[in-house]
Amino acid sequence: MATEESRRIKDLDTLKALGHPLRMKLYRALKVTGAATASQLADQVDEAVSLVSYHLRKLAAHGLIEEAQARGDARERWWRPADDGISTREEDFRDSPESAAVHSAVTRIYARQRNEMYESYLDTQHAWPGDWRNAAFSSEQVLSLTAEELQQLDGEINEVVGKWRARGKAAREAGDVEGRENVAVHTYGFPFRT
Repeated sequence: MATEESRRIKDLDTLKALGHPLRMKLYRALKVTGAATASQLADQVDEAVSLVSYHLRKLAAHGLIEEAQARGDARERWWRPADDGISTREEDFRDSPESAAVHSAVTRIYARQRNEMYESYLDTQHAWPGDWRNAAFSSEQVLSLTAEELQQLDGEINEVVGKWRARGKAAREAGDVEGRENVAVHTYGFPFRT
């Protein structure tokens, strides 16, 4: 899923850099926190600081993350996402079997991690207040569309998500954090035959 603020990854080297499960977790953690140090991220992903630092440098080398303004201890390097989001499209990696295979592998890692996030919620949903349990949703719709209509649907979904992203970002920047939680919204649109 892409929005106007998202960066569409089109080159194989950047896709390969992103295509490591730990790097994907680190990127997602930075998306949630906005900015963090390698030490903070190491605690979040339960990995050694040196390993996290290595992978952060790899993400930075490909422009996926960047240094953020230091907070507190100026000796520590802070990192933040370089864009509001990232996306990939299969069409950008059709030129060779290697490119197609890398894109497929990266997409599968993302799918596994998204599923793990949802399963983690299901495992802990009883601990969330009732209003959050009532607001959480999962649905599947089966539509009959053309490829062009599917692309249009993607654009419309991205407009809606972009509106809510901007609303949450503005509220956070205004200090309105009461009752706010991080919310994952995963959407997929793909053809299938029975």
